[in-house]
Amino acid sequence: MSKTGDETRARILKACGDLLQQGPDAQARMSDIARAAGVSRQAVYLHFPNRAELLIAATRFIDEASGVDGRLAASRAATSGTARLDAYIQAWGDYIPVIHGVGRALMAMAETDEAARAAWDDRMAAMRHGCAAAVQALARDNALQPGLTEPRATDLLWTLLSVRNWEHLVSDCGWSQADYVAEMQRVARAALVADTARKV
Repeated sequence: MSKTGDETRARILKACGDLLQQGPDAQARMSDIARAAGVSRQAVYLHFPNRAELLIAATRFIDEASGVDGRLAASRAATSGTARLDAYIQAWGDYIPVIHGVGRALMAMAETDEAARAAWDDRMAAMRHGCAAAVQALARDNALQPGLTEPRATDLLWTLLSVRNWEHLVSDCGWSQADYVAEMQRVARAALVADTARKV
């Protein structure tokens, strides 16, 4: 793709992300995104054959622009399962406020919009992959709770760290971001980590 094509693609993705950041009532049709990006609707379709691909690419674009790889560096470099678990919860927990506007819009749209559902499912699949990596690190250390399988532990962690749970605790219950992260780390260790491997 040419430099001009790359620039146009980036403008489309930024415009899409900006529209989604406006919340659940945002209009994120192809025509709205084209208008916001200052390009024709045909130009949008040239880069993204359908709206689902555009919304998925937009969430990945937001990840890249927000430095998600840098946020995950400590988790990926952790030398023990418990350290990786704590670091992943810190990284994801602190990332939720960054993507909350987009997430809220996609979750609201997902009930009736297949493209939005596909985009949110893609984002949550990536988050689940991070949960699975933390659980695998615990399993390698023989640090998983006895009787808890890796798939079941991944299910638990993925659910615990859901955006909806963050909303309930931070937005509805008034927890601080620091309290949210600390409590999720504590609860996750209690649920997933064997007594013999748990941090004091």
